Amino acid sequence: MPRRKNLGVRVLKAVSSPLRLKMLTLFLERGPLSYTEIMNLLRLSPVRDAGRFAYHLKQLLKIDLIEPDVETRKYRLTELGRKIVDFTDELEEAAYDKRKMLVRTSRLAMEDFDRNKIAESLIKEAEVPADLAQKIARETEKRLQEIKAKYLTAPLIREFVNAILVERGLEEYRHKLTRLGLPVYDVTKIINEASSAGLDIETVHKAAGNAVIGEYTLLSILPRDVADAHISGALHLNNLGYWILMPNEFLHDLRFFMKAGVKLEEPSMPLSSPPPKNLRSALSMTVDILRLAFSELSGGQTIDFFNVFFAPFVRGLKLDEVKEQLRLFMVEVNHTAPTDVCLGVEPAIPHFLAESQAVGKNGEALGVYSDFAEESRLVASALLEVMLEESKPVLNPRLIFKVRPEVLQEDDCERLLHEAHRLMAERGGVFFANLSPSSEVFASYTAAGSRFADDWKGDWELDTMRTGSIDSVILNVPRAVYESDGKESAFFENLYDVAEKALRALEMKYLIIGRRVKEGLLPFFAQERGDPYCRLEGALRQINLVGLNEAVELLGGKDICKDKEAISLAEEIFEYLSKIVREYAGRYDARYALSLTPNLEASERLASLDVERYGWGVVKAQGDKNRSFYTNATVIPNAGEIPLDDYLSLEGKFHRLTPGGHLAMLPVKGAKADPEGLLSTTKKIVDMHSVGFYTYNVGIIYCSNCQKTFRGNMVKCPVCGSVNTVARLSPRFTQAVDI
Repeated sequence: MPRRKNLGVRVLKAVSSPLRLKMLTLFLERGPLSYTEIMNLLRLSPVRDAGRFAYHLKQLLKIDLIEPDVETRKYRLTELGRKIVDFTDELEEAAYDKRKMLVRTSRLAMEDFDRNKIAESLIKEAEVPADLAQKIARETEKRLQEIKAKYLTAPLIREFVNAILVERGLEEYRHKLTRLGLPVYDVTKIINEASSAGLDIETVHKAAGNAVIGEYTLLSILPRDVADAHISGALHLNNLGYWILMPNEFLHDLRFFMKAGVKLEEPSMPLSSPPPKNLRSALSMTVDILRLAFSELSGGQTIDFFNVFFAPFVRGLKLDEVKEQLRLFMVEVNHTAPTDVCLGVEPAIPHFLAESQAVGKNGEALGVYSDFAEESRLVASALLEVMLEESKPVLNPRLIFKVRPEVLQEDDCERLLHEAHRLMAERGGVFFANLSPSSEVFASYTAAGSRFADDWKGDWELDTMRTGSIDSVILNVPRAVYESDGKESAFFENLYDVAEKALRALEMKYLIIGRRVKEGLLPFFAQERGDPYCRLEGALRQINLVGLNEAVELLGGKDICKDKEAISLAEEIFEYLSKIVREYAGRYDARYALSLTPNLEASERLASLDVERYGWGVVKAQGDKNRSFYTNATVIPNAGEIPLDDYLSLEGKFHRLTPGGHLAMLPVKGAKADPEGLLSTTKKIVDMHSVGFYTYNVGIIYCSNCQKTFRGNMVKCPVCGSVNTVARLSPRFTQAVDI
């Protein structure tokens, strides 16, 4: 017993020196240390303080508070030494009666500070070894005690912990421990911008949520090199806020539900309805389908062959009856599905669908669809009339009008085509698919320009129905030039590198969405009748690009619309990327494709990042210092003035090179914005050019005060003179072509 008491006295005597106690604390925080390391950390001079330091080190060794490590030739803390450091911390706190630090937790409660919770968090969230976690927790506590805040918050404590991890070179742990969220300034900015733009509260909520999920995706899901490429602006991940949650676009097949109705037993969205018995119930069922799919998509939905599949339900009905039901349907769609909904319209029933079994009332088979050619045209005509009769242009749903060679050979079909161009001229909101080339017979498009054809499994139904787009990654082509110092070989190497990252990102999203389906988070798409409704394996993974013309001009000195060599270089870039995409697709037996579709967000973001990085003296972009952007959705820049035939010829050339999607946008000037003028252009496209998918910008504005629609680019209403009640309804385009 006396010996134990004597040992206690000797231990207390050993730590009575502030220097020796500081040495013990260093061992606890830093781990094993060499003689020289200890002296450096204590800021002692090897010449002046060597004797004093050796004495103190000897005292700690003598009492077994530290011990030598023969293998590493360093000193380390013993278990007794660890207990002494812990005891002195508790003794110091009790002796000085330190003010307890209060913490406002994420549960909105006030609690006493407990450093053990920091260690537990490090072990659980970042997988930090227990000993190291305790050291970091101790260091965090000391630093927090030095500040005089009324109370601490969980985010503040996490910031201190992350700072210590960075100081110690523990980036891997800091990466895992990072807190997701938005600064107060950013949230305030989102709210203010939504308010000034007249948007609703849900838009604010959605923007904040997307920012958090996007940050999580970059920090914790994507490979570091891919995430860095997005952040730096070498590429742009579309729909980042939904990247790990849901696919982008989808093409429905209404026959799936017309045969057996809708039946979902998921607690989150229970729904059961029998096969529709009439036009009204068929349209109502379609609204339900769009509503259910809306919650599982980040982008738009397309119902192709709309008038064909509804044809059996209108037999025996008059035009006015059909119009009334369609008018109610469009109102419901506009309120139910705020994202883009497009209806594919076929003026003439295509041959590959004509002999397919027609699904009618109560899911019954009613012959084949060619038996309902007249009813199919009736639905198309009713759709056009309803949209023309509305005072405000209907932009959701919108129409995709299919133009096949036979459409221009039948009077009834050409009349429908004329009415579609009349709707385009007066109201906007119509897209046209040129399906006259043999390669386009089975093609289907979405409003975003995504293209689906029988080029995957060789079966038009498997390749174009009940599938969609996983998403797209947009390549910053000018960035590849900036990083190459103008050397063409280096440019193509850079392009390969960024394309490979984009392909890996898309493959990862495909696998993640597959897991979401298995987890039951996408119940609508996962519902089965033999096969799942969504054919996910056939979903398109798109590689898109912006700034092609700018890159060509940087490399060759001339833009695409003025020089044949520039055109050849642009084709070479597309062919090079196409080869990369094909090889990757073949390696993974996956559906990848190159596309050239609109993405203004990516265009502006990538250009602005390049301006920040390289300056306007280096960067070639459209716009100015206040708003810069790269050419997107077209190969021809905003400032190009080019004859129509030359423009269509160029666009057609690159549409052939982008099987994943394309969209030629034709702004209209002058008096040719009439139905006949637009129709003549469409006939020219069908007869002479390879433009696959296009629309017209006729400059539509709508005055909510007068409830009237006008054509042109006016900033105020020509009737009431109001400015604030005028809305521009046409999309923003990137090229001006005089038609």
